[in-house]
Amino acid sequence: MPVITLPDGSKREFSHPVSVHDVAADIGAGLAKAALAGVVDGKEVDTSYVIENDTQLAIITDRQDEGLEVIRHSTAHLLAQAVKQLYPTAQVTIGPVIEDGFYYDFAYERQFTPEDLEAIEKRMAEIAKQDIPVERRVMLREDAITYFKGMGEDYKAEIISDIPQGEQISLYRQGDFEDLCRGPHVPSTGKLKAFKLTKVAGAYWRGNSDNEMLTRVYGTAWANKKDLKAYLHRIEEAAKRDHRKLGKKFDYFHMQEEAPGMVFWHPKGWSIYTAIEQYMRQRQREYDYKEVKTPQVVDLSLWKKSGHADKFGDDMFMLKAEEREFAVKPMNCPCHVQVFNQGLRSHRDLPLRMAEFGSCHRNEPSGSLHGIMRVRGFTQDDGHIFCTEEQIQSEVATFMELLHSVYRDFGFEDVIYRLSTRPEQRVGTDEMWDKAEKALADALNAEGLPWEELPGEGAFYGPKIEFSLKDCLGRVWQCGTIQVDFSMPGRLEAQYVAEDGSRQTPVMLHRATLGSFERFIGILIENYEGAFPTWLAPEQVSILNITDRQAEYCRNLEDRLSAAGYRAVCDLRNEKIGFKIREHTLQRVPYLLVIGDKEVENRTVAVRTRTGEDLGTMDIEAFEKILADDVSRRGRIAVSEAKN
Repeated sequence: MPVITLPDGSKREFSHPVSVHDVAADIGAGLAKAALAGVVDGKEVDTSYVIENDTQLAIITDRQDEGLEVIRHSTAHLLAQAVKQLYPTAQVTIGPVIEDGFYYDFAYERQFTPEDLEAIEKRMAEIAKQDIPVERRVMLREDAITYFKGMGEDYKAEIISDIPQGEQISLYRQGDFEDLCRGPHVPSTGKLKAFKLTKVAGAYWRGNSDNEMLTRVYGTAWANKKDLKAYLHRIEEAAKRDHRKLGKKFDYFHMQEEAPGMVFWHPKGWSIYTAIEQYMRQRQREYDYKEVKTPQVVDLSLWKKSGHADKFGDDMFMLKAEEREFAVKPMNCPCHVQVFNQGLRSHRDLPLRMAEFGSCHRNEPSGSLHGIMRVRGFTQDDGHIFCTEEQIQSEVATFMELLHSVYRDFGFEDVIYRLSTRPEQRVGTDEMWDKAEKALADALNAEGLPWEELPGEGAFYGPKIEFSLKDCLGRVWQCGTIQVDFSMPGRLEAQYVAEDGSRQTPVMLHRATLGSFERFIGILIENYEGAFPTWLAPEQVSILNITDRQAEYCRNLEDRLSAAGYRAVCDLRNEKIGFKIREHTLQRVPYLLVIGDKEVENRTVAVRTRTGEDLGTMDIEAFEKILADDVSRRGRIAVSEAKN
């Protein structure tokens, strides 16, 4: 006689074993129809799962994130079934859920075409409409290998062969298709009502370039067609904002094969870069950071001592000179410890805040490179705080104060907070971890910030807080971080003299506000679609003459504004003024000054904005005040104001 305890604390008692679906039906017909899966004592199960003993149960519907994941997982199977019906010789391999969707890899004699995708999606809709029941069964590993080999599914058999002998595995069948899977899955294909195949790509079997090239089909799935339509609109908007396209359109940067993963910054793009660097330098000074610069190439022995060579050696660029092995710097932290180690430090020196705009290089796989978002050469706004255990919480709080202020200046108000706690494999005592995790949690709580815990996701040397931004399309970008490190200072022999005269090892806080400049600029390009807040705009003012008679006055205006620190450019081409206005508006220049004979005579300027607003004619001092006010406000404006 099982007693079922529901999330709200209420209980349901049954005189016989019941399935998850039975419980949902007992609660209400609407819930029974909406149920996709269940959570029994913390484990996700199918609605057909039978409960025999007292248990805790939660019903999963499409209103929950877990329900959406079940839908996407099941839609991947729907995709595979459609492919097998249309292309019987195709072999199915793996089909996981990913952010906003899923993919499935297939071994087939050729790549699928856009026309193939249309046919596959049409067949998926037909199968979904048939509302075919999805059934689970278990099979011994050895029997499953034989079963899939008999079907000609050699890749599935290879996957199963990696499972320990004697294990039972689960299979899911829907009509004429059966696949290896842990589940859970929707009760029937009719639950899958809103999906779309998005693209085809190549992928090596098991991610190894020595293996066969497979065809990867990507798709997305949602609870309803309204959500699907909204997602496709976001994807369309994201494609328009792709920083690689805009980088070329606005002449910010380029990449080329001779330097894979490295950025060639053009004048406009470098203007954005240096504006950010100068801003961050100023902000860090306000918080008493001491800026340093450390070597680009360092003997490999330091990276072995710090542990980076063992853990990240494959991602490091190596070189030899005079019989010595060197590594191009992949990160800055070991070098910062070397600066700390010069001279004997006192407890009075702590906290010591050190910062560097550190140029780093990592040998990222070529297939993972993505414009300036994922590169091999990048600059971090890196910082390390050397402090005592007692100072951790206050230093974290101070850093978050800086971080929030910086993000607001770039126009980001919506921040997501995640606290990653101790992994199984770690260094340091439980007491140290308790203190560090509590300090990070207390710092978040003291600010009244909502945060999510990620158990076991901390680094081996300490816990961390990750700060993620939401852009104008609702996309989430992980940027800032602060990490507590118990390991590296000791490994690299960092010490300070404590108040009692003893030698102690400092705690090291790794922190970054923006992350890498390259990636952050890519985020900004896409968020603002090139229409940067005035303080960041590569060109802040365009001065446009109507005829040659105004050329000298325009040049004088350019000199005056440039001398005041603004980025002003004259356009004295022999073109119609309407053409010039349109061109500079399309280039997202915040302010256009139109100069005719009347403006020269009266020593005034006619001011337009990139949104098309006519601010009228005014004297130069009045315009300079508008410009100064706009720049001083930085990005603290509604995002919509900077879009057009």
